[in-house]
Amino acid sequence: MQVVSDPRVYQQACASAREKGGGVALVPTMGALHDGHMALVAAARARADFVCVSIFVNPSQFGPHEDLARYPRAMEADGARCEAAGVALVFSPTREDMYPEGGETRLVVGETAAALCGASRPGHFDGVATIVSKLLVLTGSCVAVFGRKDYQQWRVINRLVADLFLPVQLVGVPTVREADGLALSSRNRYLSSEARSRALSLSRALSQAVRRFDDGERRAGILRQEAEAMVAREMDELDYVALCDTDTVQPILDDAIVPSRVLLAVAARIGGTRLIDNVVLGEDGAPSQQEQDSAMASEQ
Repeated sequence: MQVVSDPRVYQQACASAREKGGGVALVPTMGALHDGHMALVAAARARADFVCVSIFVNPSQFGPHEDLARYPRAMEADGARCEAAGVALVFSPTREDMYPEGGETRLVVGETAAALCGASRPGHFDGVATIVSKLLVLTGSCVAVFGRKDYQQWRVINRLVADLFLPVQLVGVPTVREADGLALSSRNRYLSSEARSRALSLSRALSQAVRRFDDGERRAGILRQEAEAMVAREMDELDYVALCDTDTVQPILDDAIVPSRVLLAVAARIGGTRLIDNVVLGEDGAPSQQEQDSAMASEQ
């Protein structure tokens, strides 16, 4: 496995791999890799011979009071996981590599990024779009694999690739969860055991909404408010609980009847840790189903 930091060396490595005819896939990450990231790598390996993982904690997507300084970094462990998973190249640039002195160009994204995390984290998706566009331009024609736990990010990147006519095939991988339903996240390592237990309110609220939707409930206000009540009881601060269009990520009002597929997204804080989660009602299963199945098995 190669490990490179120079953007031009990375660019040439991808070009050389394409010349050999095997195809290139990119998994962009900020490191602190977990099983969710490894699921993205597996999806990439199923689609290309030359799989790259970028590891870069992108400063332009963090706000002034967010966790850039303490965001978990574990380069040695990350490299070992990548090598064991069959990754061909790890691209780990420095801040100066990706944002050289004198650089002026930044992307500004539109309505897909306006609600949810875009409303509570101003400039966040501009930073995401800027770094992802840099990575995709350096990689060239490729498959790029992202997780759908960051569902709004997934839609923003879809819009970016379409708007800029980038030669990229996007693949979205469903959220990978712990056995009890908690969505895997690098930020989970911030949580104490007590905080982690309370954080399960997110997946349980989403699971309740899935069951209500599958039972025929279509009133947006009922679905949203029931989920909000479950999360608010356990988390220290509620950022949002919202029903949104699955393509545009525009919120659906409480007095509406939801369509056959609708995004339910939540974001909340416990202590200093911000967690997000989502389901697509009408498509995804209940996140806590594994927990329920385990509980039933132990009772039998």
